[in-house]
Amino acid sequence: MPLVDPKPEAATPELDELYKFFNKTLGFAPNSVMTMQRKPGLAEAFVNMNKAAMAGPIPSDFKRLLAVISSQAAGCRYCQAHTVLGAKNFGADDERLREIWTYKTSDKFTDREKAALDFALAASSVPNAVDSEIAQELKAHWTDDEIVELLGVIALFGFLNRWNDTMATSLEGPAKDIASEMLGAVWEVGKHGGS
Repeated sequence: MPLVDPKPEAATPELDELYKFFNKTLGFAPNSVMTMQRKPGLAEAFVNMNKAAMAGPIPSDFKRLLAVISSQAAGCRYCQAHTVLGAKNFGADDERLREIWTYKTSDKFTDREKAALDFALAASSVPNAVDSEIAQELKAHWTDDEIVELLGVIALFGFLNRWNDTMATSLEGPAKDIASEMLGAVWEVGKHGGS
């Protein structure tokens, strides 16, 4: 059962543009944002941060794969499901989605991508586990501007992981279905199963 129930989409008409953003990227307005709308400025700031973090030259599907790993490190099942859905919606290959937990040994990921995924895992750990070895490997494959873009995504999901895991946000059907299909037996809904 969620800590705070989300409000219906129509409850805050001034946020209509925000709902349109998520309807475009996910196919629905997520319960996390529906809960944030209790404080409209927070919902608006979150969506603007989301847009900024997800903009840029790094492919959208890969940014969402970063977020899957970040959410795995944080233990947020809600965000794992949403990031898999987002990755799929932005063109991620099914095989890469199915092998995301084993990216280190998978031939579906390049050394460049593995360096970024290692960075996401370390940066999302508590305490932060980014060390000189991870930083050096990251800098061997990514420019400073790209590193800022990568960390923007990781930090965005740091907020979302904390928000959704604490709120026990109810998981929507489409996100649950894709996570169950792509992440298989290693994934479960957990506390996000609903009321």
